[in-house]
Amino acid sequence: MTAVEAGEAATTPSQDRRGSEDGGDGGGVLSRAHRALTVGIVSVVLVIAFEATAVGTAMPVAARDLDGVALYAFAFSGYFTTSLFGMVLAGQWSDRDGPLGSLATGIAAFAAGLLLSGTAGGMWTFILGRAVQGLGGGLVIVALYVVVGRAYPQRLRPSIMAAFAAAWVVPSVVGPLAAGAVTEHLGWRWVFVGIPALVGVPLALALPQIRRRASGSAGTGDRRPPDRRRIRLAFGIALGAGLLQYAAQDLRPFSLLPAAAGTALLVPAVRGLLPHGTWRAARGLPSVVLLRGVSAGGFIAAESFVPLMLVTQRGLSPTLAGLSLAAGGGTWALGSWVQARPRVEPYRERLMFVGMLLVAAAVAAAPSVLIPAVPVWTVAVAWAFGCFGMGLVIASTSVLLLQLSAPEEAGANSAALQISDALSNVLLLAVGGAAFAALGGGAVAGAATSAASGAPASHPAAFAAVFLPMAGVALLGAWVTTRLREPRGTA
Repeated sequence: MTAVEAGEAATTPSQDRRGSEDGGDGGGVLSRAHRALTVGIVSVVLVIAFEATAVGTAMPVAARDLDGVALYAFAFSGYFTTSLFGMVLAGQWSDRDGPLGSLATGIAAFAAGLLLSGTAGGMWTFILGRAVQGLGGGLVIVALYVVVGRAYPQRLRPSIMAAFAAAWVVPSVVGPLAAGAVTEHLGWRWVFVGIPALVGVPLALALPQIRRRASGSAGTGDRRPPDRRRIRLAFGIALGAGLLQYAAQDLRPFSLLPAAAGTALLVPAVRGLLPHGTWRAARGLPSVVLLRGVSAGGFIAAESFVPLMLVTQRGLSPTLAGLSLAAGGGTWALGSWVQARPRVEPYRERLMFVGMLLVAAAVAAAPSVLIPAVPVWTVAVAWAFGCFGMGLVIASTSVLLLQLSAPEEAGANSAALQISDALSNVLLLAVGGAAFAALGGGAVAGAATSAASGAPASHPAAFAAVFLPMAGVALLGAWVTTRLREPRGTA
């Protein structure tokens, strides 16, 4: 029995009743049956997207005011480390009791972390708030995937994933501008303290619908005890990632010790939490999880260096450098909309293959602006096409994951997808950063100084050493798209 057949066979009577009560498959995501739930969960994503774009703008000012610039990177790594644990915990919780508890607790922790950071009197308290916020974010994102798998019929899942992507468009443009204005006129604390006020509306809309349509355990309805081994692995992956990030931020011989300890914790934890065969691109679910990591990690690692390249090598202001990526939010949403069209469903894998080729071409084209004769707007155009490809791929991996997951495994598999995404971001950023530094990449302070004086801070080869390998990673992802389905007739 394939995973898809298992998912069909494991549909419970309660799920059948929910399907009939909600009108079956006759309506869309904004039909009467699904409207309140759709608006509620998309609003949750909207708040998360606004937080991600707004807080990043206010973070440098917060670190300066709290006299914690030396600890700046830990404000990001603290969020990431606890979110990994939250993802695994959410998968366990959602499969056992349904996604309602994980989602409600996650939103509460997310808001509490923002309030803690916004009222912090010192940098370590600020970092603690970011860690609490990361735990909440991990709980929320996995629970949302389980809600989609339980409450929406298969034909509507591409559309709701496209709605998730569209929810990032406005925050990606408005978020930095609004956060900059608030930080300048009211202070950075209001950026953190103000966002929790937006949480009430999504909660009021989504939670009653989730309680009615997606609560309770999946499968046979038996309450399985928590998998303590997976919880231990979750601690291992979070602690291992934290140690590796610490070692990467403190490049001294002593850092080899935490790096070795982090690797010793991380490797077995990753092997235990991701589907068997992920690293060798086994057909089916393992390749879906691998593709998510390859596509997201390679693209985000490259994107992180685009503004720095434009500022230090072509003399753009930070605002113009950031705006060069703004069109990508719209094309990403457009790609997600395209993959949601019913007529493209038979060609989903081919579409994902094309998407990864677009990503590879965009990443490879970006360093062309290191040649003075190449117009700067080339990056904006290339990145718009790359984001369109990412929209095709990222939403499709979410759709395929739910298709290939039995109901009682949707939480654990969704957690695996998010872990692959988050871990690849960190690992490929570390690889890109090491190549950048090895070939003469300037420090952040040096980049800012040279940008002000008009002189380049980093050798162009340092940027090429980041973008070209990441284009190769995207090409690897194109190959992985050929292994997303099990051969016909596989038992």
